[in-house]
Amino acid sequence: MKLPRRNFLYLAAGAAALPALSRIAWAQSYPTRPVRIIIGFPAGTTADIIARLLGQWLSERLGQPFLIENRPGAASTIATEVVVRAPADGHTLLCITPANPISTAVYDKLNYDFLRDIVPIAGISRGPLVMVVNPSFPSKTVLEFITYAKANSGKVHFGSAGIGSLLWVSGELFKRMAGVDLVHVPFRGSAPAITALLGGQVQVVFDTMGPSIENIRAGKLRALAVTTMTRSEALPDIPTVSDFVPGYEVSLFLGIGAPKSTPGEVIDRLNREVNTGLADPKIKARLADVGSAPLVLSPADFGRLIADETEKWGKVIRAANIRPE
Repeated sequence: MKLPRRNFLYLAAGAAALPALSRIAWAQSYPTRPVRIIIGFPAGTTADIIARLLGQWLSERLGQPFLIENRPGAASTIATEVVVRAPADGHTLLCITPANPISTAVYDKLNYDFLRDIVPIAGISRGPLVMVVNPSFPSKTVLEFITYAKANSGKVHFGSAGIGSLLWVSGELFKRMAGVDLVHVPFRGSAPAITALLGGQVQVVFDTMGPSIENIRAGKLRALAVTTMTRSEALPDIPTVSDFVPGYEVSLFLGIGAPKSTPGEVIDRLNREVNTGLADPKIKARLADVGSAPLVLSPADFGRLIADETEKWGKVIRAANIRPE
């Protein structure tokens, strides 16, 4: 039977539209089962606290559990590889932190290419680290600290969460820009680094705000400065490192990503839901409690942020000439 030309064109147009319509319908029904957000840090860290806050919001908005799965170790490379190898259907997401761009410079033989294999979805938050010392340490300002470190070259130790961590590169950047010789002491996470600081085994730590802020308020640690270019609302009386070391800037950013080839409709939907959550007063207040602020970005803008951080920390790590043991 011969179809009239007009009917044929209608059928052809309808057939061509089916793939697009099915993708949109599938995205609207997403998620169809629980979603895992993989994070490369232990429970209780700033990244973990914020990821759980986001997971709860997404669970309420999208009708499926968003479960936080902690896979700590090797500067988040273990967690990242889990996501890289997962199906690209939006049901396995990665909590992206500065450890991801840092790791690309630290590790020569990763089993993935982060910028190629993980697609950015949305930013979540951004906030400073805080330069903290034991209250018994003689320096009360960054300038006094630099003077002391120069007078005691090679005798002042800074603790970190290990090679590849943001705490480590923050200290290396400070050494380079302030012209001081600090001895790096790596630990297996920020908690043991702070324990060592409290016990006097190290003299300074560049720590994330979440774990340190209560110790600062309780007088157990002395905050010398925050690492962003502007002061933190959580510690408004504390100056910035850049007040004493012009141009110094470090921030802890968080976001989410997914395996490459994840459908664009899913990425766009997640981006909208995350950004809606970041405008919610309760979430903004909870972020402020841990010294962070919402980071509202499009997927493309978040991708540019990751690329910029990758370039920045690559230069620092090459200058430090340090590799994992």
